[in-house]
Amino acid sequence: MSPNPPTDIATPRYKRHRFPAEIIAHAVWLYFRFPLSLRHVEDLLAERGIAVSFQTISEWATKFGQEYARCVRRRSRENFASKWHFDEMVISIKGKKHWLWRAVDADGYVLDALIQSRRNKKAALKLMRKLLKDQGIRPRVIITDKLKSYDAAKREIMPGVEHRSHKGLNNRAENSHLAVRRRERGMMRFKSARQCQRFVSIHGPIANLFHLHRKHLKAADHRDIRAAAMAVWSEVALSAAS
Repeated sequence: MSPNPPTDIATPRYKRHRFPAEIIAHAVWLYFRFPLSLRHVEDLLAERGIAVSFQTISEWATKFGQEYARCVRRRSRENFASKWHFDEMVISIKGKKHWLWRAVDADGYVLDALIQSRRNKKAALKLMRKLLKDQGIRPRVIITDKLKSYDAAKREIMPGVEHRSHKGLNNRAENSHLAVRRRERGMMRFKSARQCQRFVSIHGPIANLFHLHRKHLKAADHRDIRAAAMAVWSEVALSAAS
């Protein structure tokens, strides 16, 4: 990599940063794309001759990660399936239980995730209202486990939507928690609900961009789709900079 930013990406948002936009975007991509700690990303960059501290990478992840995720989310909003899966997982933050509520579509793409302190109808309603506002449409079907809060919330906000409540049908949502579980261990637990919410809000859209359904693709097709995803990521880094 060149130590100087190319002229086409030396935009105002990156102007006061010592490193060029391509290095910042690459560091943020490494952190959110793979289950790496900040120190792992620091070591990977150091191996390529880029001396940057993990504290600086953390600041990049917070500042630019949100911008990148927002751009990716705008691009993918119309591509979600009409079947939504809901699930929640418990997270311990400073000894107190919180629940990460998550919705994914039938293809495994993350629709949204909210960290909340309760596991009740009010919490389910908050997630569903946010989803309806952000997506602009109602799902054809929702699938949940046996938690009755989902049914109570669904009857109030989406009375005409089909609801299938069965734990065995909800593997799609349960599997989507695994990536966050791996990151939770790597980060030695989330330090606050705010940190957790910030992370999942960025991680979800970036994970969607690189969710390629590899086992159903030929090798050549997978390489083409991966290259297209990386091209989108490069465009996102440019558009977020402006």
